[in-house]
Amino acid sequence: MSQISHPFLEDEFHIRWSTLVPTAIQEDIQLALDEAQKRLDVLCEEFDPAALTFENTLLALETATEDLSRAWGLVGHLDSVRNSDELREAYNAMLPKVTQFYSRIPLNDALWKRIKAYSESEEARSLSGVRARYLDETVKDFVRSGADLPEDKKNRLEEVQSGLARVTQKFSENVLDSTNAWDLILEDDSRLAGLPETAKAVLQAEAKAKGLGTEDAPVYRITLKAPVYFPVLEYADDASLREEVWRGSITVGNGGDYDNSDLIREILQLRREKAEILGKANFADQVLEERMAGDGKTALHFVEDLAEKTKPFFAREVEELKAFRLKQEPEWSGVFEPWDVAYWAEKLRKAQYDFDEEEVRPYFAIGNVIEGMFRLTEQIFGFKIVEVDSVFAKPGETPDKEGVEVWHPEVKFYELRDEANGDLLGSFYADWHPRDEKRGGAWMNYLRTGSPPEDGNPRVPHLGLICGNLTPSSANKPALLTHSEVETVFHEFGHLLHHLLGEVEIKSLNGVNVVWDFVELPSQIMENFCWSRVSLDFFAKHYQTGEPIPDALLNKMLGARNFQSAMVQMRQLTFGKMDLEMHLRSPEEFTDRDLDSIVRELLDGYLMPLATNPPTMARRFTHLFASATGYAAGYYSYKWAEVLDADAFTKFAGAGVLSPEVGKEFRAKILSRGNSREAGELFRDFMGRDPDLNALLERSGLVGYES
Repeated sequence: MSQISHPFLEDEFHIRWSTLVPTAIQEDIQLALDEAQKRLDVLCEEFDPAALTFENTLLALETATEDLSRAWGLVGHLDSVRNSDELREAYNAMLPKVTQFYSRIPLNDALWKRIKAYSESEEARSLSGVRARYLDETVKDFVRSGADLPEDKKNRLEEVQSGLARVTQKFSENVLDSTNAWDLILEDDSRLAGLPETAKAVLQAEAKAKGLGTEDAPVYRITLKAPVYFPVLEYADDASLREEVWRGSITVGNGGDYDNSDLIREILQLRREKAEILGKANFADQVLEERMAGDGKTALHFVEDLAEKTKPFFAREVEELKAFRLKQEPEWSGVFEPWDVAYWAEKLRKAQYDFDEEEVRPYFAIGNVIEGMFRLTEQIFGFKIVEVDSVFAKPGETPDKEGVEVWHPEVKFYELRDEANGDLLGSFYADWHPRDEKRGGAWMNYLRTGSPPEDGNPRVPHLGLICGNLTPSSANKPALLTHSEVETVFHEFGHLLHHLLGEVEIKSLNGVNVVWDFVELPSQIMENFCWSRVSLDFFAKHYQTGEPIPDALLNKMLGARNFQSAMVQMRQLTFGKMDLEMHLRSPEEFTDRDLDSIVRELLDGYLMPLATNPPTMARRFTHLFASATGYAAGYYSYKWAEVLDADAFTKFAGAGVLSPEVGKEFRAKILSRGNSREAGELFRDFMGRDPDLNALLERSGLVGYES
């Protein structure tokens, strides 16, 4: 292959993934750091206040770190999808340096002096629109990040930031390693009674991936990847197998070499110290200062208020599940084990609605789902999506054919073009199935942020990606998804559209760079299209016959939509409350006591009583603890945004769901606007009013109950 001196620094839209080898990381990132520092140093030189402009100050600041951010983003992405010992070593070697570099920017006195001087200039006072927004956001970001702190506090803040980066990366590694450390090999299917054939085929595929079993003598391997083990908990009639798998699942981040307990305590301590250095009482207040909630107390009140409205329904659903099991097993104690809840809930759902999630899988082959989602969103939002030929080569090797390179053979590459003029708005990669070297969950990310056409300059397209860990294909069937997994696909695609449809001239205000309690609106509104006949007909087609989902089955699915909706809602509120309490309270409360017992106390009234108390999921909660901030003190935002999306979708529903008029208005007023205006203003611009909580309660069926 042709030699590339610095592959991570190549400024190419179509990334040559085969050249991105771990051995290049340290040199390339160091070069990017040095170049970014040189650009910042120019901004820190003596200046004439009268000569300062938006271009030579604010835009120069934004572009100074662009190459570094792009290169480091590639490293972080590979750490998520192609993890290896060599890559991990290089990543961890550079992580402290990169963290220190970014944390020092707002603490740079000379740089802050320049920005303040410009902010007080006549030109700055005359700014309007996006430029005025960017100046305001930049000044606030510097202040919030410690620009006005004395030197000793700035130095300590740098140390705290570096510590957080190190400890949260170790937390993430422990989750991945402990997930891969456990498996259960079954030589035959004698313990798998009750499992659908789809799930058994996935277990066979997991075994084959390790060279175990043949078609004639299959072996079954259960791993801790969610699409692999959760069907066992949901369907396996063998309670001892469910218990064994559940006990395996709670080893993630818990115990032995991969225990995250002390890391959580250290993270909480460092976050509290950071907040106090920045003049806030706690990390929640520091994080939420510029979000829609405003502070930790308001966010916690939102969670607790919604929980109080949900608890009567929650209690009724728990009793309903108990009564159902007692009818089947009169000798049962009346208190569930944690490995029994999903199993009996699925039996109850089938009894109440004659609906089995497995019945709909044949209508959700992943190829049909993706293709149908593209056609559906094209019609609503006004663009075209085309798959582009892709090619894979192993790191260090040369591709053997033409095409856009991808990082794994299963990855696909697409272009998204404007319907009106054919302009390339953006491109994206899609990587949907689990692998040992890939982290769990589903996510969207951006690799490049483009810009709209302006002042005679052509449009610069965006580049993004979408990843998941969905049910994989088996030997004789394509990947057949659950309806919940279909919702995940639509959810992440909503995030991706938020990025790709951005029309904001300032890159750092584009797309998903919005406050975190607003960022889930575009993703969660997309989930609504998974529940309507007119939208389902685009993608819910039998993988063998091509027939649409039958009315009888659809009616059963719709009838079961709000099955145990209170239990589902309380689960989300449990996570939100745990998150906020951990970041509002003194870290000493978690240092001096057992982590599991204190979390159980905090969640009193939120949890279903169980015979065996499970360990807190905080130890594997990567949303909260796998990055310096992430969703920490912000997990409530899923429910906050659910209020927004339930309300906003009423506008689509009122126009027949598949409304190009409403879709293009949503694109123009939400998806394309990024952080160009305050989030509440964008919502009001689209809906004409503030959000209404009742829309969520009504959609979830949580109204009209007298306790």
